Amino acid sequence: MFTSRSRAFALAGTLAVVLAACSGSATPTPAAPSPSPAPSVAASVAPAASPSPAASPSPAAPSPVATVPAAELIDAGKLTVCSDIPYPPQEFFDANGDPTGSDIDIGAGIAARLGLTMTVNNTVFDTIIAALQGGKCDIIISAQNITSDRIKQVDMIPFFQAGQSFVVAKGNPKGITSTDSLCGLNIAAETGTTEINYLQGTGDYKGSGLTQACTKAGKPAINAKEFEKDSDALLALQAGQVDAYFADSPVAGYYTVQHADQFDLAPVPPLQPALEGISVANDAGHKDLVTAVQAALVSMINDGTYLQILTKYGDQSGAITADVAGQLNKVQ
Repeated sequence: MFTSRSRAFALAGTLAVVLAACSGSATPTPAAPSPSPAPSVAASVAPAASPSPAASPSPAAPSPVATVPAAELIDAGKLTVCSDIPYPPQEFFDANGDPTGSDIDIGAGIAARLGLTMTVNNTVFDTIIAALQGGKCDIIISAQNITSDRIKQVDMIPFFQAGQSFVVAKGNPKGITSTDSLCGLNIAAETGTTEINYLQGTGDYKGSGLTQACTKAGKPAINAKEFEKDSDALLALQAGQVDAYFADSPVAGYYTVQHADQFDLAPVPPLQPALEGISVANDAGHKDLVTAVQAALVSMINDGTYLQILTKYGDQSGAITADVAGQLNKVQ
C-alpha cells in the first residue's frame, strides 16, 4: 500500500516546501500561511519513498527519570514507536523523509528521559493496536483518542487533547454550516478513527452518531467514506470524490492554512476536545514501561519541554497538565 502510493506521489522534494512551516528550527504556527504558493495536496501528503521504519535521534535531556527493564522492550536500548504518518502537524515526513511533528518530538523526548533512542515504525492506523500487541513497537504515539473500546485493549497515557473538524472545498460549495447539513453527503475519514465512529454511530458513539441523527430527523443518512490512510481521505476531497474531509482539528486547520486556495474549514462547531493517549500493552510484562513512559511525560510537562514542542508545531492549544497526564485510561 505504501509502495503504490509512493510511485504515484513520490514528490519528497516538493514536500519540503509544504512542510517548511513545521519542520524548521523556528516556532511557526498553523495560523500563518506559507509565503510561497503551496503545491498540490498530493505532494504534501505523500509519504517518504521507503516504507521501512525510520530512526529518529533523541534530543538531549536530563538524567533518566526511570529505567525500563530490557525484557519489556523489543530492542534493548531503543524505544520503538508506532505512528501513522502523515497526519500533520502531529506526525509527518520532513524534507529528508524522516518522521517529525509534535507527537514524534514528544516520543523522542520520552525516549531520551528513559535513556533510550527512539525508532519510528510507520503503521496503518486501523491496525496500529494490533501492531503493538504483535510486538512491532513498544508504544503508540499517533493522535489516538482515548476511548472505552481502546482501553479494553491497551493502557493509554493522556498526552494531548483535540477536537474534530470538517474541511470542505474552497468556498464551501455544499453549504455545510451545521451537522444537519451533512445529511446525505459523502464524508471522508480514516478507518478506525473517532471520526468514523462519530459519523456512523459506532464505538463510543454507538447508536448516537451523526447518521442516526439524520435519519431520526427524516433526512438521508451520511455516506461515510473510509480510507486506510488519512492522506487518501484528504486527496478524495481534493479530487471532488467527497463533499468533506473529517479529521482532528489540528490536522484540519493545518491543511486549510497550507492550502488556503483549495480548502476551507466548515463553520460546523468542532466536537468537544477529546484526550489523546500514548498506548502501551496492558499486560503484566509491560507494567514498568507504562510507569516509566508516564513519568517521562510528566517530567517534560513540568519542566516546560512539552509546551515548547507543542508551540513549535502550533499545537499548544491542545496542551494538558501534569495532573491529567498522571491519570491512566482517562476517557472524557
